[in-house]
Amino acid sequence: MKFNLRKADAVDASAIAKVQVDSWRTTYSGIIDEDYLENLSYGDRENIWTRAIEENPIFLLEDGREVVGFAIGGPERSGEYIGYDGELYAIYLYESAQQNGGGRQLVEAVAGDLLDRGFEKMVIAVLEENPACGFYEKLGGHKIGKEETTIGSTVHAELVYGFDDLRKLM
Repeated sequence: MKFNLRKADAVDASAIAKVQVDSWRTTYSGIIDEDYLENLSYGDRENIWTRAIEENPIFLLEDGREVVGFAIGGPERSGEYIGYDGELYAIYLYESAQQNGGGRQLVEAVAGDLLDRGFEKMVIAVLEENPACGFYEKLGGHKIGKEETTIGSTVHAELVYGFDDLRKLM
């Protein structure tokens, strides 16, 4: 499948919110509390993404008709992973864009942007039960940590993957 890749601007916040909410509902069904997933709001997420677009580039994946995925990265936020200066904050795709090269395109776009901004290495935190863990391992990520995060009222384990050379993702 051929996807178009472009940077988001403010008018794309609603499409980004829709991808996030809908992909959370499919990817995390059976992992995250169903009540939490049902109560996700496009409007709340749109407000978050409107602000995020101003802080770091967001890359959109389009299938010709609509936005089917997005990714965003920037400086590593925790300070816990010495030597890792960048972070892939979020990557979400509709199921139709998965296993068709869309995820790889988005990771490459974020890695390229981070390189252009002077970063050399990055991390990503992924829910341990997320089926995408294998995707990050295939891209060369290796486990460098394990954390806990609370989503709704439930504590979940997150695996932290490190990528030691962003150039290898290009």
